[in-house]
Amino acid sequence: MRVLFLGDIVGKPGRRVVKNRLPGLIQELNLDLVIANAENAAGGFGLTLEVAGELFSAGIDVLTMGNHTWKNREIYQVFQRYPQVIRPANYPAGTPGEGYGVFTAKNGYKVGVINLLGQVYIEPPLECPFRVGEDVLSTIKKQTPYVFIDFHAEATSEKKAFGYFVDGKASAVLGTHTHITTADERILPGGTAYITDTGMCGPVESVLGIKTELAIKKFLTKLPVRFDTATGPAELNAVYMEWDHTGRTVVVRRINCYEK
Repeated sequence: MRVLFLGDIVGKPGRRVVKNRLPGLIQELNLDLVIANAENAAGGFGLTLEVAGELFSAGIDVLTMGNHTWKNREIYQVFQRYPQVIRPANYPAGTPGEGYGVFTAKNGYKVGVINLLGQVYIEPPLECPFRVGEDVLSTIKKQTPYVFIDFHAEATSEKKAFGYFVDGKASAVLGTHTHITTADERILPGGTAYITDTGMCGPVESVLGIKTELAIKKFLTKLPVRFDTATGPAELNAVYMEWDHTGRTVVVRRINCYEK
């Protein structure tokens, strides 16, 4: 099983680099499944019907979300039309959308995908991702040995602890949210692929995808600032994995592509 996960897609530059580079990666790596975090895909905040369709047309199979899930009101319609868009599973019962799903990869195998939101430095605080993740994992493992988790969190310690918590149970736990690629990709002792943060698909000359001057102004003045997505060449940050028939990871590596 060959799987690619794309870091947070940020605005139009992020979508552009995905559309330009992903088809080639799918062919080059002979990918069975492509997953991406899309909570910043529409104008830097949230997801719309049009943008979701654009990303699926580019070759992405499943989209995960995060703390910006509700930034665009169209998300309710997105959930109705696209079951392959999932939001964090640790929202309260009755929240629109689904927090996980089991999807069919190109090779015919089933893959469970779970989205979880961390608790440390994240607002609003949700149910414990450890307990919710454990419950969802036990449900999915009855259907398939392949389980991918997008752990959308701020604190590196929370991400690392969760990785070890589900080591040997999930095929992969890849972090998102901070938009900065970390250099700690590895296979944990139980066979679970891990990285603290996958990075982003977005403008290179930016502060996490935002115009640099706006981010600097926010820090200098401490006043509210409307953030706009930066422009210019973009980068694609992703993690490539190979899973064996038991669901264990045998290969994990970072992929970084840049526009000229």
